[in-house]
Amino acid sequence: MGITRLKRKARRNKQRSADRVNKIKQLTSTPVIAKIDAEALKASFETSTKAEAKPKAKKEEAEKPAPKKAAKAEEKTEE
Repeated sequence: MGITRLKRKARRNKQRSADRVNKIKQLTSTPVIAKIDAEALKASFETSTKAEAKPKAKKEEAEKPAPKKAAKAEEKTEE
């Protein structure tokens, strides 16, 4: 008896393994990060968390901290 090969099945198996390898490469790759201002990044997170807290607080309390934030931001930029 001769040996018959299933060519379509072989191609599918090779494609599946190639897809699996590509998925693993994509998941494990890390983006290149260069020249990031860490202070600006931290400040953006602080403002986003404080912005979420504003709707819960009263309108008067929400207005009072705003000038303090601006003063702190100006001090950081001067340094």
